[in-house]
Amino acid sequence: MAIWTLTIVVLWAFYDYFMKFNGEKPEPSLTITSLTPMQQKVLKFVPLVPLFFFLQVVMGGYLAHLYADPAHSWIIPQSLLPFNAARSFHLNLAVLWIAIGWLAGGLFIAPLVTKGKDFKFPIAVDILWIALVIVGLGGLAGLWLGALGKLPDNLWFWFGNEGREYIELGRLWDIGIVVGLVLWFAIVFFTIRKAEKITPPLQMIIWSSFAIAVLYLAGMAPLTKIMPNFTVDDYFRWWVVHLWVENTFELFAAGTMAFLTVALGLVSVRFATIMMFFEAFLIVATGTIGTGHHYFWMGENEMWIAWGGVLSSLEPLPLVILMVEAYKEYAHVSHKDFPFRMAFIWLAGSAFLNWLGAGFYGMIVNLPIVNYYEHGTYFGMAHGHVALLGAFGYVAIAFLYFIVRANALAKGLHWDEKLSNLAFGLTTAGIFLYAIPTMVIGTKQFQWAYEIGYWAARTREVLEGLGFWMWIRIVPDAMILIGSALILVDIVYKLYLSPKESVSYKTSP
Repeated sequence: MAIWTLTIVVLWAFYDYFMKFNGEKPEPSLTITSLTPMQQKVLKFVPLVPLFFFLQVVMGGYLAHLYADPAHSWIIPQSLLPFNAARSFHLNLAVLWIAIGWLAGGLFIAPLVTKGKDFKFPIAVDILWIALVIVGLGGLAGLWLGALGKLPDNLWFWFGNEGREYIELGRLWDIGIVVGLVLWFAIVFFTIRKAEKITPPLQMIIWSSFAIAVLYLAGMAPLTKIMPNFTVDDYFRWWVVHLWVENTFELFAAGTMAFLTVALGLVSVRFATIMMFFEAFLIVATGTIGTGHHYFWMGENEMWIAWGGVLSSLEPLPLVILMVEAYKEYAHVSHKDFPFRMAFIWLAGSAFLNWLGAGFYGMIVNLPIVNYYEHGTYFGMAHGHVALLGAFGYVAIAFLYFIVRANALAKGLHWDEKLSNLAFGLTTAGIFLYAIPTMVIGTKQFQWAYEIGYWAARTREVLEGLGFWMWIRIVPDAMILIGSALILVDIVYKLYLSPKESVSYKTSP
């Protein structure tokens, strides 16, 4: 693990000292003086993201209490909100708020690329917002009704809970998601096409948007039922749960991070482009094969546990190097001349947590001999939570702060980052500390799986004597809960309640 960690130092040193990027000057920082009609419409997406994030964290705290004391209810009676329904809410709310954040970011950035040229039919943005609200609320209602068995037998598949882990949404809501993603791709594609020059980062944004819209279909075959063969069905389910996320969304992240770090005047175009292609290479090479570390557990050949486990942990490296380079430039920029500081802080946090959660913890749990015994234990919770929030959640929040800051610049609104900094600090410290008790509990389960058997790691008896570690999670959980609440308050205030500045503030050209 120490050797793997040092690879990032070696790669950074190679690029910093041998590729000779230091002589290249970043371009002037982005200037925002007004919003286009399409960007103005995107603002309505923004409050949905922190609202759903807050609700997801509330569900996470509820589940943690049920894990610690399954026989008792916590605020809400288990007859009204049983464990399986709450878990479906917790998982799907995460997908919902992160997806909306990324969609909003793509829609807002597109007119910046074209220097103010909008999509020909801005009303499409309104239609997409309505579709997301309907699918989001309808899907959550269906999950609850389906889990409680309150839907007729012929309707649960279409409107309720399919029962396929992580993609439980009823098929009708799946179709709605695909339609929304296709509409989003069309808006982004036809807007960016108006740019004077389609650079490699813009091409990456366009075609990863297409892949995001299309690859979700892998979890919807056949359209009218669940595939009867579990191994085949689970193979394509992981195409959505892992490949859709760790290929298409990672490629979108690579393109947008390259564009934003250049647009914010932090790195040169050449450096950002090379790092983006390096990231794309690792994503295609390791993300695709890396999906295989799930295949062994659904009946595929055991070779996948080795290939997938080792390769899937290499993806975060280039993005971390990109953010290290960006931070070096950021350190020389005064906050007055860099108004998008908060968006950059969340991007930098994303790079670190992506490396920690997807990379370091991912390597721990995916080393073949470890994965064989730890699979499905608390070990995986540390990896999954830190990686998802770091690799994708923080990027979505960075998009929010970028949009809200651009809105404030365009309209001359007052901007203060005290609450923003507190929200970032609590959320980041909370998710970092969250991993400690889960890893301790996972170690005990790992020991039982090794000494007694895989089945034993899931019994309640294994948790005997670990009450302290089960309940100490209240501390990091509360930090994340308060952090998510502060993000919601901060975003809503900055978007709708901020007063006008006495002197209009603009970025330097």
